[in-house]
Amino acid sequence: MSLPDRPAAGRPPEGSTISWDDFMAVEIRVGTVVGVEEFPEARRPAYKIVVDFGPEIGVRRTSAQVTRLYRPDELVGRQVLGVINFPPKQIGPMRSEFLLTGFQQEDGAVVLAVPERAVPNGARLL
Repeated sequence: MSLPDRPAAGRPPEGSTISWDDFMAVEIRVGTVVGVEEFPEARRPAYKIVVDFGPEIGVRRTSAQVTRLYRPDELVGRQVLGVINFPPKQIGPMRSEFLLTGFQQEDGAVVLAVPERAVPNGARLL
């Protein structure tokens, strides 16, 4: 699977600029993975992932197609970055409450975006 050559609908062309306010509108926070389980109902191989974003935000759930590079036991305890201000989205039988961020490799596998050092859960990406 390769990356798309054209921008998705509603997305500015790659290389265009955004304002600081546009960037700050996307609330990207760090949290610690506290639970992972297989998601057999998903159309593509995925996990159900539970992340603790700290006392202000709390625990949120999502699904992620990261099964090619990560085992559940490798994810628990790892800090990850999530977009927490998207509206909830129904994905099969589960309700996704945030977007787990990552980078897609040429073969389609997703590498998680993670902080370089431990930071408090709930810290915001600036």
